[in-house]
Formats: sequence, C-alpha cells, structure tokens
Amino acid sequence: MADIPVFKPLIGPDEIAAATESLEMGWLGMGSYVAEFEKRMADVINAPDRHVAAVSTGTAALHVALLVAGVGEGDEVIVSAFNCSADYQAISWVGADIVFCDCDDETLELDIAKAEELVSERTKAIIIMDYDCIISDYDKVETFANKHNLRVIHDACHSFGSSWNGKMVGSYSDICVFSFDPVKTITCLDGGGIVVRTEEELKYVRELRLLGMQQPSEVMYQNKRAWTFDVERVGFRYHLLNLHAAIGIKQIEKLDDIRSSRQEASKHYSAKLKNVPNVRTPNASFEEVNPFLYYIRVPKDSRDELRDYLKERGIDTGIHWQPGHWFSLWKDCRKGDLSVTDTVGDEILSLPLHSMMALETVDAVCDAVSDFFTNER
Repeated sequence: MADIPVFKPLIGPDEIAAATESLEMGWLGMGSYVAEFEKRMADVINAPDRHVAAVSTGTAALHVALLVAGVGEGDEVIVSAFNCSADYQAISWVGADIVFCDCDDETLELDIAKAEELVSERTKAIIIMDYDCIISDYDKVETFANKHNLRVIHDACHSFGSSWNGKMVGSYSDICVFSFDPVKTITCLDGGGIVVRTEEELKYVRELRLLGMQQPSEVMYQNKRAWTFDVERVGFRYHLLNLHAAIGIKQIEKLDDIRSSRQEASKHYSAKLKNVPNVRTPNASFEEVNPFLYYIRVPKDSRDELRDYLKERGIDTGIHWQPGHWFSLWKDCRKGDLSVTDTVGDEILSLPLHSMMALETVDAVCDAVSDFFTNER
C-alpha cells in the first residue's frame, strides 16, 4: 500500500460504534437507520419541495432515475463521453441507446453547445455530471432540456454537500442522484440516493428499490414489515441496509469538517502547482464545493512516467476516467466530435485527496510533481 494513497476513508470510533449498534439491534435490512439517513440527506439539500430515497449504490440510483424519467427501449440518452462507466451501463439496462457528447475543455462537464448537434427524434433524456470540483451550469442545462422536451438526470455522485449559485446540489435539478460508495467524501461503505420532484415519483422509487413490492416504507422504517402486499411492476434489490445507513448518518454529521478540510487541501494544491511547468490545475475556486478528487492535467507523453515516479516515492495516483467510447462495449455508439474528451482522457491524473488531509502531505505530493517536471531525472 502506498504511503500516500489516492483515497482514504474517514472512519473513526463514531462510525464503528454506530455500526455495532445497528448490528446489535438485530434488524439487518432496511429500517429505522435508513429513515434517519434519508432525513439527513434531505436536511443537507434543504429542499422541502423535493423527495429523497436511499438505495444500495449510486449506480442503482442512476438505473432507477432513468426509469423514473421514462427512458426505455428505443430511446436515446445524451451523456458525456468523459464519465464513469456506471452511467453507460445504466442506460443499457433500460434498453436505451447511448449518445456520446464531448466535454468542455475548462470544466470537463458535458458541452451543451455540442449536445445541440446530437438531439434526434429518439432523444428522451440527458445525463449531466458534476466532475469533482466544478458544478454544472444548470441554467444552461435546463434551457436545453426545456427546448427539446427532455428529462434531466443530474449525476451528482461527486458533489453531495456542494452548492451552485447558493443552492444546494439536489435542490434544483429534475432528478438528482448521489453516491456514498467506499471512496466518496461521505461513505456508507456503499450506498446511493435519489432526489425526485413528486410524491408519485417517490412511491415509484420505493417500489423499484424493493423488488416492486408495495410494502409501505413507513412500516419498514419502524424495523417491521408487512406480510401481505401487492406487486404490480418489475423491481430490483436496491434497498439500503441499516448498517450502511448508520455509518452514513455519522458521516453526514462530519460534513462541515469534511468539506472544509478538502477545500483547504484543494486550494493548497492549486497554489503550489499553479506555476509548475506542464501541469494544468482545475479552473475552480473550491468555495462552494465538497471536492471528491483533486486532478491535474499533464502532457500525454509524461503521464505514465510521472505516475511511476510518484509511485516510487510512495504516492498513489488514479485516472478518472477512461472515456466511454474507448471501451469495446461502447465503441460503436452514436457520437459527435469527441476531440476534447480524447485529449482529456490522455492527460487527466488524480492526486491523493483525503478528508482531514494534512497540508504537509499535500506539500509532499506537490514537491514530487514539481521535481519531476523541473529537475533532470
């Protein structure tokens, strides 16, 4: 294991005690801790006109979101080619076709101007993803979606606890999804969340996450279950467990400290690296975000050598991500010009970022990157 891993969970006595208590309760499925976790999510996004449901993973949330949006066989979904493969898999699961759009060179978000060229009679929805420390311009997204009568799935798996123009992520978009997987800023070990607009959509989500069963969540939230119920639709085993929710509750209690520490580390990275030759840092102030990653862009021909150099010094790195159209499964999907995505895919590099990360650790990483580019090796 690297001396400085790229990810490091913030798990301490509070989470361990909460996990123990949830196990000792003896109700291991979806129960009272899940109800409390959903309430904590709702408190964070601060949107009384929205409805929140917890699910087993962020990928499950994406799948359910597409179904809520009415996406199905024969439809098309426009999505950035610079994204996590979970988004592409979810589109395939509902029987729709992926349409790859380029990303913007500055923000790494989906390029709305290029998306205009990809709309067809079959386009049903668009997925907008917040990449790391930059939140998508939802005004542009909403204008585009309204113009073409599209549903919007806001992939906020990187941005729980962030805000945009003073509004909390999850409070303003059409359908929003979160991830609480092992490496996210807030973790449930694994978990996800979905935010919808109406009680009818919430009812649909609750049925989908529990095998289509019309078993009242309010009953299960009391650590009980109904033994008679109906099933009217296909569903999935996507519910969150009490154990995972108990850990998530304790993580949300630390959200302010997690966010401020990651903002401080990210700002320190950018200040230290801004004048290093061949290193491009994010165009971000980090003021409104809860940063998931800290990334840099470096010349294609240097990236692998830099990764090896850092590894030799005990510093782990990552690549988030390989573009979708580079994978064999999706290489033949319809797409527009993806020249920016291709460049970003060759240049992107994630540096270590942890909650409560010591600035001395950031300095060590920055010094190693600087040494690589400024000193003869």
